[in-house]
Amino acid sequence: MSAQVRADARVEAGAADGSDDRRFMALALALGRRGLGRTWPNPAVGAVIVKDGIIAGRGWTQAGGRPHAEIEAIRRTGQLARGATLYVTLEPCSHHGKSPPCADAVIAAGLSRVVSALEDPNPEVAGRGHARLRAAGIVVDVGIGAGQARRDHAGHIRRMREGRPQVMLKLAISADGKAGAVGRRPLAITGEAVRERVHLLRAQSDAVMVGIGTVLADDPLLTCRLPGMAGSSPVRVVLDSALRLPLASCLVRSARETPVWVVAASAASPAAAAALQAQGVEILRAAERGDRLDLTDVLKSLAARGITRLMVEGGPILAAAFVAADLVDEANLFQSSTPVGAKAIDALEGLPLTALTQSPRLDCIGSEPVGDDTLAVYERK
Repeated sequence: MSAQVRADARVEAGAADGSDDRRFMALALALGRRGLGRTWPNPAVGAVIVKDGIIAGRGWTQAGGRPHAEIEAIRRTGQLARGATLYVTLEPCSHHGKSPPCADAVIAAGLSRVVSALEDPNPEVAGRGHARLRAAGIVVDVGIGAGQARRDHAGHIRRMREGRPQVMLKLAISADGKAGAVGRRPLAITGEAVRERVHLLRAQSDAVMVGIGTVLADDPLLTCRLPGMAGSSPVRVVLDSALRLPLASCLVRSARETPVWVVAASAASPAAAAALQAQGVEILRAAERGDRLDLTDVLKSLAARGITRLMVEGGPILAAAFVAADLVDEANLFQSSTPVGAKAIDALEGLPLTALTQSPRLDCIGSEPVGDDTLAVYERK
């Protein structure tokens, strides 16, 4: 083994109590998260190849979903893969898609053991990758790091099992639970540290969604504006049943640089649709429920286009609709310590904030300071 490989690895063999497996899987999970928001429709997988206690190669799913993590790790490892152990955050695929099966590449590389965090819920895989590896004489262990892997791959799992993306709701509220000024005027509630965190959340999402009311009030751009991360901006989705999105809006003017999808009712104006399409905006149609778009149909349409992780960013009407429909899988609640007054706009239109914070469907899994503000994170039970 070359001195360079040893220098890059800097990992010593540990006790034979499973701690090495957990440690190497933790690294594979961290590598996989590099791809969040960039690999859809494929999951953001991480992989590490270890030989004699030393990391010999690593990989993660590349932008656009290919090459897969296992292929990247094997390529970087070369001949050192023979007889080594592969740590991977999701079962290696076993079917021919746009690339050959990763399970076949693992077998061809001569790896002797595979430690996999999760079985892939994709019905085209669903244990077949693990079975193919075992049939080739490779030792396969499944389940190490499964809890974190389920979080990291929640979008893929949700899309495979329920036909919709994982939905993360982001709210920024004042100390008294308000999200906007009187008259629905924009209001800077939280500080710069929260804005930076929100940009990171966008970068880790496949798509970000707002309602047309937010667009008309705020004219947002909805890109990731952290230094060097403009290319990690998500697809921008606007729910706009009547196609009122202004051609002069920031979203439309930037649609050729960062995709904009507008979801409209089937009866929305063909002329308005054509005008938006001429500027690079894609128009999706969805069913209606009453006088609003059917959120379940909207989510299924997004999933059909490959979206696995959706960030719902505004405003109070849309947030309340997702809460009322029981479609919130995660929530990031940023709260200022400053009140704005009883007449300001509630965070959830027509609902108390407790519909989210005390929902029997959600658990608060932790909180932390973000600058002068506080973040509370909720997850579906």
